[in-house]
Amino acid sequence: MTDAQRFRDLYEECHPRVLAYAASLVGRQVGEDITSETFTVAWRRMRDIPTPPLPWLLGVARNLTRELRRRDGRQYDLAAQEAQRIITSGAQVEDVAAGVTERAVALQALAGLSAADRELLTLVAWHGLGPRQAARVLGCSSATFAVRLHRARRRLERAVDALGPSPEPDPDPGPGPGPGPGPEPAPAPDPDLDPRPRASRANVTVKET
Repeated sequence: MTDAQRFRDLYEECHPRVLAYAASLVGRQVGEDITSETFTVAWRRMRDIPTPPLPWLLGVARNLTRELRRRDGRQYDLAAQEAQRIITSGAQVEDVAAGVTERAVALQALAGLSAADRELLTLVAWHGLGPRQAARVLGCSSATFAVRLHRARRRLERAVDALGPSPEPDPDPGPGPGPGPGPEPAPAPDPDLDPRPRASRANVTVKET
Protein backbone atom coordinates (compact mmCIF):
# COMPACT_ATOMS: atom_id res chain seq x y z
CA MET A 1 0.00 0.00 0.00
CA THR A 2 1.35 3.42 -0.94
CA ASP A 3 1.60 6.32 1.50
CA ALA A 4 -1.16 8.09 -0.43
CA GLN A 5 -3.50 5.14 0.05
CA ARG A 6 -2.62 4.85 3.73
CA PHE A 7 -3.23 8.55 4.20
CA ARG A 8 -6.61 8.38 2.48
CA ASP A 9 -7.70 5.51 4.71
CA LEU A 10 -6.39 7.31 7.77
CA TYR A 11 -8.22 10.49 6.85
CA GLU A 12 -11.54 8.77 6.21
CA GLU A 13 -11.34 6.81 9.46
CA CYS A 14 -10.08 9.47 11.85
CA HIS A 15 -11.01 12.89 10.49
CA PRO A 16 -14.46 13.11 12.18
CA ARG A 17 -13.01 12.16 15.56
CA VAL A 18 -10.05 14.52 15.31
CA LEU A 19 -12.42 17.34 14.36
CA ALA A 20 -14.72 16.53 17.28
CA TYR A 21 -11.76 16.62 19.67
CA ALA A 22 -10.40 19.87 18.27
CA ALA A 23 -13.85 21.47 18.40
CA SER A 24 -14.16 20.50 22.06
CA LEU A 25 -10.96 22.47 22.72
CA VAL A 26 -11.26 25.51 20.46
CA GLY A 27 -14.70 25.51 18.86
CA ARG A 28 -15.80 24.45 15.41
CA GLN A 29 -14.22 27.12 13.23
CA VAL A 30 -10.73 27.05 14.75
CA GLY A 31 -11.11 23.32 15.27
CA GLU A 32 -11.37 22.82 11.52
CA ASP A 33 -8.07 24.68 11.07
CA ILE A 34 -6.42 22.60 13.78
CA THR A 35 -7.72 19.41 12.18
CA SER A 36 -6.39 20.43 8.78
CA GLU A 37 -2.97 21.17 10.26
CA THR A 38 -3.05 17.84 12.12
CA PHE A 39 -3.48 15.87 8.91
CA THR A 40 -0.81 17.97 7.22
CA VAL A 41 1.58 16.81 9.93
CA ALA A 42 0.29 13.25 9.50
CA TRP A 43 1.02 13.34 5.76
CA ARG A 44 4.60 14.45 6.40
CA ARG A 45 5.10 11.78 9.05
CA MET A 46 3.13 8.85 7.68
CA ARG A 47 5.89 6.38 8.54
CA ASP A 48 5.99 7.55 12.17
CA ILE A 49 2.30 7.08 12.93
CA PRO A 50 1.75 4.17 15.34
CA THR A 51 -1.19 1.77 15.49
CA PRO A 52 -3.83 2.67 16.47
CA PRO A 53 -3.34 6.13 14.94
CA LEU A 54 -6.07 8.09 16.75
CA PRO A 55 -4.20 8.82 20.02
CA TRP A 56 -1.23 10.06 18.02
CA LEU A 57 -3.42 12.31 15.89
CA LEU A 58 -5.20 13.73 18.92
CA GLY A 59 -1.84 14.39 20.54
CA VAL A 60 -0.78 16.38 17.48
CA ALA A 61 -4.06 18.34 17.56
CA ARG A 62 -3.55 19.08 21.24
CA ASN A 63 -0.01 20.35 20.65
CA LEU A 64 -1.27 22.58 17.84
CA THR A 65 -3.88 24.14 20.14
CA ARG A 66 -1.16 24.81 22.72
CA GLU A 67 0.92 26.49 20.06
CA LEU A 68 -2.09 28.63 19.15
CA ARG A 69 -2.41 29.64 22.79
CA ARG A 70 1.23 30.72 22.95
CA ARG A 71 1.08 32.48 19.58
CA ASP A 72 -2.25 34.30 19.96
CA GLY A 73 -3.75 34.18 23.42
CA ARG A 74 -6.73 36.33 22.51
CA GLN A 75 -7.76 34.14 19.58
CA TYR A 76 -7.33 31.06 21.75
CA ASP A 77 -9.50 32.51 24.53
CA LEU A 78 -12.29 33.34 22.08
CA ALA A 79 -12.04 29.89 20.54
CA ALA A 80 -12.11 28.24 23.98
CA GLN A 81 -15.30 30.14 24.80
CA GLU A 82 -16.87 28.76 21.64
CA ALA A 83 -15.77 25.26 22.69
CA GLN A 84 -17.46 25.76 26.04
CA ARG A 85 -20.69 26.67 24.28
CA ILE A 86 -20.42 23.42 22.31
CA ILE A 87 -20.10 21.52 25.56
CA THR A 88 -23.05 23.36 27.06
CA SER A 89 -25.16 22.42 24.05
CA GLY A 90 -24.64 18.81 25.04
CA ALA A 91 -24.24 17.29 21.59
CA GLN A 92 -22.16 14.40 22.97
CA VAL A 93 -22.59 14.63 26.72
CA GLU A 94 -24.86 11.62 27.25
CA ASP A 95 -22.01 9.34 28.29
CA VAL A 96 -20.53 11.92 30.65
CA ALA A 97 -23.97 12.44 32.19
CA ALA A 98 -24.81 8.77 32.61
CA GLY A 99 -26.67 8.21 35.83
CA VAL A 100 -27.32 11.90 36.40
CA THR A 101 -30.96 12.75 36.94
CA GLU A 102 -30.98 16.17 35.34
CA ARG A 103 -29.16 16.29 32.00
CA ALA A 104 -29.21 20.08 31.97
CA VAL A 105 -27.55 20.13 35.39
CA ALA A 106 -24.84 17.77 34.15
CA LEU A 107 -24.17 20.04 31.17
CA GLN A 108 -23.90 23.08 33.37
CA ALA A 109 -21.62 21.27 35.80
CA LEU A 110 -19.35 20.03 33.01
CA ALA A 111 -19.09 23.48 31.45
CA GLY A 112 -18.16 24.91 34.85
CA LEU A 113 -15.11 22.65 35.27
CA SER A 114 -11.62 23.65 34.28
CA ALA A 115 -10.52 23.05 30.70
CA ALA A 116 -8.13 20.34 31.93
CA ASP A 117 -10.91 18.46 33.72
CA ARG A 118 -13.23 18.73 30.74
CA GLU A 119 -10.54 17.36 28.45
CA LEU A 120 -9.90 14.39 30.75
CA LEU A 121 -13.57 13.50 30.91
CA THR A 122 -14.32 13.96 27.24
CA LEU A 123 -11.31 11.99 26.03
CA VAL A 124 -12.80 8.94 27.71
CA ALA A 125 -16.52 9.59 27.46
CA TRP A 126 -16.86 11.43 24.14
CA HIS A 127 -13.91 10.13 22.15
CA GLY A 128 -13.91 6.58 23.48
CA LEU A 129 -10.23 6.33 24.39
CA GLY A 130 -8.96 3.93 26.99
CA PRO A 131 -6.78 5.20 29.86
CA ARG A 132 -3.52 4.26 28.11
CA GLN A 133 -4.52 5.93 24.85
CA ALA A 134 -5.80 9.05 26.61
CA ALA A 135 -2.58 9.24 28.62
CA ARG A 136 -0.66 9.18 25.34
CA VAL A 137 -2.67 12.15 24.07
CA LEU A 138 -1.90 14.13 27.23
CA GLY A 139 1.73 13.04 27.36
CA CYS A 140 1.57 11.46 30.82
CA SER A 141 1.72 7.97 32.30
CA SER A 142 -1.35 5.76 32.58
CA ALA A 143 -1.14 5.91 36.38
CA THR A 144 -1.03 9.71 36.36
CA PHE A 145 -3.95 9.85 33.97
CA ALA A 146 -6.00 7.50 36.17
CA VAL A 147 -5.45 9.73 39.21
CA ARG A 148 -6.35 12.89 37.28
CA LEU A 149 -9.44 11.26 35.80
CA HIS A 150 -10.62 10.12 39.23
CA ARG A 151 -10.23 13.63 40.62
CA ALA A 152 -12.00 15.16 37.62
CA ARG A 153 -14.93 12.77 38.07
CA ARG A 154 -15.16 13.66 41.76
CA ARG A 155 -15.20 17.36 40.92
CA LEU A 156 -17.92 16.74 38.34
CA GLU A 157 -19.98 14.86 40.91
CA ARG A 158 -19.61 17.69 43.44
CA ALA A 159 -20.54 20.26 40.80
CA VAL A 160 -23.63 18.26 39.86
CA ASP A 161 -24.61 17.94 43.54
CA ALA A 162 -24.19 21.68 44.04
CA LEU A 163 -26.38 22.47 41.05
CA GLY A 164 -28.94 19.73 41.56
CA PRO A 165 -32.57 20.57 42.36
CA SER A 166 -33.53 20.68 46.03
CA PRO A 167 -35.70 17.80 47.20
CA GLU A 168 -39.42 18.39 47.08
CA PRO A 169 -41.20 18.67 50.43
CA ASP A 170 -42.85 15.54 51.78
CA PRO A 171 -46.53 15.73 50.88
CA ASP A 172 -47.38 13.88 54.12
CA PRO A 173 -45.38 15.57 56.90
CA GLY A 174 -46.73 13.19 59.55
CA PRO A 175 -47.79 14.10 63.07
CA GLY A 176 -46.80 17.43 64.55
CA PRO A 177 -44.49 17.99 67.52
CA GLY A 178 -47.14 17.16 70.07
CA PRO A 179 -50.45 15.33 70.28
CA GLY A 180 -53.32 17.42 69.05
CA PRO A 181 -56.85 17.40 70.36
CA GLY A 182 -58.55 14.05 69.99
CA PRO A 183 -61.68 13.45 67.98
CA GLU A 184 -64.85 14.92 69.33
CA PRO A 185 -66.98 12.37 71.25
CA ALA A 186 -69.96 11.07 69.37
CA PRO A 187 -73.25 12.56 70.61
CA ALA A 188 -75.38 10.35 72.87
CA PRO A 189 -78.21 8.64 70.99
CA ASP A 190 -81.59 10.26 71.30
CA PRO A 191 -83.96 7.65 72.86
CA ASP A 192 -86.86 9.10 70.94
CA LEU A 193 -85.09 8.17 67.69
CA ASP A 194 -84.46 4.51 68.65
CA PRO A 195 -86.73 2.35 66.49
CA ARG A 196 -86.95 -0.47 69.04
CA PRO A 197 -89.90 -0.72 71.41
CA ARG A 198 -89.29 0.78 74.81
CA ALA A 199 -89.68 -2.64 76.47
CA SER A 200 -86.86 -4.07 74.33
CA ARG A 201 -84.68 -1.16 75.28
CA ALA A 202 -85.32 -1.82 78.95
CA ASN A 203 -84.37 -5.47 78.57
CA VAL A 204 -81.09 -4.57 76.88
CA THR A 205 -80.32 -2.18 79.69
CA VAL A 206 -80.88 -4.81 82.31
CA LYS A 207 -78.70 -7.35 80.52
CA GLU A 208 -75.87 -4.87 80.15
CA THR A 209 -75.79 -4.10 83.86
